[in-house]
Amino acid sequence: MADINAENSHHRPELTSTGSEPGVEGPTAPVDPALVSFMELFYFAYRNFTGDPDAVLERYGFGRAHHRVLHFVHRNPGLKVAELLDILKITKQSLARVLKELRQKGFIAQRPGPDDLRERRLHLTLKGVRLTDKLTELQVRRIAHALKEAGGSADEVTRRFLVAMIEPHERDQVCSLVKCAEHRETDAKTGAT
Repeated sequence: MADINAENSHHRPELTSTGSEPGVEGPTAPVDPALVSFMELFYFAYRNFTGDPDAVLERYGFGRAHHRVLHFVHRNPGLKVAELLDILKITKQSLARVLKELRQKGFIAQRPGPDDLRERRLHLTLKGVRLTDKLTELQVRRIAHALKEAGGSADEVTRRFLVAMIEPHERDQVCSLVKCAEHRETDAKTGAT
């Protein structure tokens, strides 16, 4: 296995006199190695967190974008396409491709809105619910195991950490979407608004 911490000067971009890549602003001071190791742990944790559902999704020819769409439509039946775009922060073209595949394979149904027939409201089919429940089960099991192994008040600390990782101006929207109220406490402690 390659050492991901090893520096390879052949693959490093030419740096400007300020110590950053041309056209990219960044810190010029050395980065704390302990924080770099947290970043790396985050990458590895995410790899394993997504690995379980990736194996299931592959059987259907789906990827992570399909998973995110299934998840948020499942949690928010009747979600408007525009709302889903806002949640996922992807292009209309990308979402259109993913929705088309999910509809064609019978995982998502698109219905007109109750008041405006031009609205496109998204709902999972029974097939979509079953797949999404399976994917959620895999990831929730991994989270539950990790929180148990971390012990103590890991759930509270982890929730505060994850909320703090979200841009302050997005926390209210995200927390109302995932039904958490802890962000106000995190904001108060960090001084964010």
